[in-house]
Amino acid sequence: MDTSRLLGTSRPWRSLAYLASGVPVGLACFVVIVVLAVPGVLLLPVLLGVAPLAVLGQLGIPVAVLERARCRWVDPRPAPGPHPVLPDVGWSRRARIRLREPATWQEFAYAVLTATLLWVVDLVVVLAAVVVPGIMLLAPVLVPSLPPEAVPAGTAMARAGLLWTTIPLGLVALVAAAYLVTLVAWGRSRLARALLVPGKAAPAGELVEVRRSRARVVDRYEAERRRIERDLHDGAQQRLTSVTMLLGLARAQLDPDHPAAEPVARAHTEVTNALAELRDLVNGIHPKILADRGLDAALGGLADRCAVPVRVDAAVGRRLPDAVESAAYYVVSEALANVVKHSGARRVRVGARCEDGVLRVEVRDDGRGGADPARGAGLTGLADRAAAVGGTVALASPPGGPTVLRVAIPVERSS
Repeated sequence: MDTSRLLGTSRPWRSLAYLASGVPVGLACFVVIVVLAVPGVLLLPVLLGVAPLAVLGQLGIPVAVLERARCRWVDPRPAPGPHPVLPDVGWSRRARIRLREPATWQEFAYAVLTATLLWVVDLVVVLAAVVVPGIMLLAPVLVPSLPPEAVPAGTAMARAGLLWTTIPLGLVALVAAAYLVTLVAWGRSRLARALLVPGKAAPAGELVEVRRSRARVVDRYEAERRRIERDLHDGAQQRLTSVTMLLGLARAQLDPDHPAAEPVARAHTEVTNALAELRDLVNGIHPKILADRGLDAALGGLADRCAVPVRVDAAVGRRLPDAVESAAYYVVSEALANVVKHSGARRVRVGARCEDGVLRVEVRDDGRGGADPARGAGLTGLADRAAAVGGTVALASPPGGPTVLRVAIPVERSS
């Protein structure tokens, strides 16, 4: 903490506001803890105390959100939260998930510390920083206006003609108070960050370079896929098409009783099947409909080929960067394959929107639920594919369903 030019900045005032606002926060935490803990403990034997205690266990979450915002008054560095974003789930399931996260209990410990100790420290420091210099600076005005027995020391100084000396002493105390408030607020914010902010963020330049490197890898991967698709289409696929036509002509010219008729027919059928498989492979490498007509039409094509009825609600409405479209397409393709293999669903809905520079894709099915990324590589592969273009994947799959997969990919960053 650099204090060489402290008095010429707004840091002392921001530090004073940080400490002063900590007093009502601490008092509010104390009241909430008492209101929830007392009935929760008393009613716990009849199980009615579970609800207030569950709410109390999550008290640290809003307190931590507020504290991370207040920390930036003293330290402007980003203060992200430790909790992953959850999809739309019920309150009870959200509470169970949050109560299993270690960060929730760290935040609760900080809330208890705030309610019992930190707000007292804040109050003492604020009073010392404001009241002591204020009294010294106003002593020449206050002492003559108060009864002598109320301020005997001030009266004695006034009789000795030394009352005016409280003004320079008050100025010195005011300067010392600025340093005291700043130092305490800095230590307080460091404690909050240690308990409430996860890990140590990498330098911004390093993060930018990582994103750029990842984007270059994705672009090279997409270019290589397109090259392979083009080579297969223009090379092997065209040759197989020619062979199929030649075998078809030979089959038509041979008499059915000719000894070579049956082998030629079998060869024609096998080559036709191989050509169909190669076309499917080429389409899987980079679907032509995706390249020609965009994501909306490509998702419709996936729905048409799915064994489970799929309703598509895609309204992207414009072309996106190739890497974004490919990632979204293959995520939906893999998700639909998982639905067919594992979910037992009767209906699937696929939605896609591009809003505020973010492509949001959702796949929802009415299957049995219980999908767990730890039990297979499929869901992990979805997350990896989205992460390659800076996206995130959120999954909600309670037992009994429904299963909801949400993907968010930043369009501008990927471009």
